[in-house]
Amino acid sequence: MHRHFYNTEEIDFPEFVSFCEQNVDQKDYPFSSGVDKKIVHYEGDAIRSVIGTPQAVELKTELHHCLKAGPGVFAIKKAFQNLKAVDRATEIFRKIIAEEKDAAQHHGDHFAKPGENERLWNSLQKMCERDAEAFISYYDNPVLCLVCEAWLGPFFQMTAQVNIVKPGAKAQQPHRDYHFGFQQNEVVSEFPITAQILSQFLTLQGAVAHTTMKIESGPTMYLPFSQQYPLGYMAWRDTKFIKYFEKNSVQISLNKGDAVFLSPALFHAAGTNTEKTDRIANLLQISSAFGKAMESVDRVKMTKLIYPVLLEKKKRNQLREDEVRTIGASVTDSYSFPTNLDTDSPTEGSVPETAQSLMERALSKKWPVEKFCLKLDEAVKRRIP
Repeated sequence: MHRHFYNTEEIDFPEFVSFCEQNVDQKDYPFSSGVDKKIVHYEGDAIRSVIGTPQAVELKTELHHCLKAGPGVFAIKKAFQNLKAVDRATEIFRKIIAEEKDAAQHHGDHFAKPGENERLWNSLQKMCERDAEAFISYYDNPVLCLVCEAWLGPFFQMTAQVNIVKPGAKAQQPHRDYHFGFQQNEVVSEFPITAQILSQFLTLQGAVAHTTMKIESGPTMYLPFSQQYPLGYMAWRDTKFIKYFEKNSVQISLNKGDAVFLSPALFHAAGTNTEKTDRIANLLQISSAFGKAMESVDRVKMTKLIYPVLLEKKKRNQLREDEVRTIGASVTDSYSFPTNLDTDSPTEGSVPETAQSLMERALSKKWPVEKFCLKLDEAVKRRIP
């Protein structure tokens, strides 16, 4: 019988090294523009040209392979091509952070010393509340949607947090991320290894560059292929693993609008900022419909905020069908469960209507804002036990 439970005494450093010493064959990534430091690179324009074509499935397969069986990380140049939207988002983030500092709200970082970074939790909802039009311009990004679906499938749950790394801020300690990356080893060891491996398929990590990120500014350090080590959630605090990371991790420079996506199981850490300017990234943490997201987000409130903007665009014949889907995926509760099947019974097929499909139906019929909000509230009430 195979074993399913392990403890920290059984982590195997040579086995870990054997995973990390693999190389990347660019032939495995025909859609890519190149490989640098074992990180696969893509052009945003090339991805956009594939979206909506039969090749999209092949591209998603390639991206999934990269995160699962490849180096575990890839970069997309010009992933966000609307730089005005990126700059507007940065302005909004800075204003909110300043307001929260004035209100003496302290926001710590999971893996960095207090005070070295400025962190804006739940930047997704806060940006939507502050400026719904700016929010839509920013998240109207089919590249983002395709990447999320490549790893998680549809109905994913978007969350985001802004990190501003100040000049002189020191590097983080190498780590894995949510879920098990936030748990102590004693807790992790109580879960079977199958659950530990499964957890990395429930979350996708991403970072959108809001500033030019030279190596001197300390962009994230990555250890390619480290996500493949099964016991990694109990190993990243071990001194031997930390020293290996410090010697073998890699960094790449980014321009504003570029993005990096990685498996949450990849060993990584933000670097030291030796420049005289801030390094700003919007950190995307996207969860599977089948997992629990890290942050609580009021998706009903956000849906009500974006609907009037989308409706006006619909009335002016400026609303693209794919835009509704892309924005809806980042905002709405797009999965039918959990629900109260006594009151929220399926109307067609085997699943109740979701908030996203309700919004799409409302926009197609140009429902007034009041009617849509009423119908959304009724739908939410039906799901309550």
